[in-house]
Amino acid sequence: MIAEGVLTGPLQEIFTTARDRKISVQKVDRRRLEKFASGIAHQGIVAFIAAKEYVDIDDILAGINSGEEPFLIILDEISDPHNLGAILRTADAAGVHGVVIPRRRSAPLTPTVAKSSAGAIEYVKVARVTNLPQAIEQLKKKGLWIVGAEADGKDLYWETSLGGPLGLVIGSEGKGLGRLVKERCDSLVRLPMLGRVNSLNASVAAALLVYEVLRQRRKAFVDEGVSRS
Repeated sequence: MIAEGVLTGPLQEIFTTARDRKISVQKVDRRRLEKFASGIAHQGIVAFIAAKEYVDIDDILAGINSGEEPFLIILDEISDPHNLGAILRTADAAGVHGVVIPRRRSAPLTPTVAKSSAGAIEYVKVARVTNLPQAIEQLKKKGLWIVGAEADGKDLYWETSLGGPLGLVIGSEGKGLGRLVKERCDSLVRLPMLGRVNSLNASVAAALLVYEVLRQRRKAFVDEGVSRS
């Protein structure tokens, strides 16, 4: 649905592209869009798509290309949909293979998450599990090293080896990692906090850690190429 009026710029481009791809488009009163957008800034357009489905952890692992080492993000009670959406956006940008969330006390995949992810929700596989500690044990049995981000972690994150098959665990801003989840981590890392505020937004912390993993993996790849030559 597109708001009635003169179509210019991006709206005209969307309208033309949708028409070329045989996607049904209706021009409607802007007030009707506001009804469907539920208070969210719709910018003159609303799209209706099929609900995003969750997958199993095994589906995530099975979809990894041969030769790639698994890299998963595990979220422990991230209840803010904007944080979840931002983490999905980072996951897509950094080539993370999938995200694992618990069924309880966690934001589900909602329209708010989709909007916050800037479309990444359509490309990142998300597994929703009943018991997160058990899911972590399952991943460990499949060869993943589980690293948790925690304020009292032993090592700074950039001084820790984050190579190989990896599951990166991010906890909630308020409580951090739950006890059972924390106990199942193979190692705990921390981000340096030099100011008076003792925590970062969960999505910011996730982005820093994810890109450190990416940096280390690329460095290892380059170093391996140099040693072979």
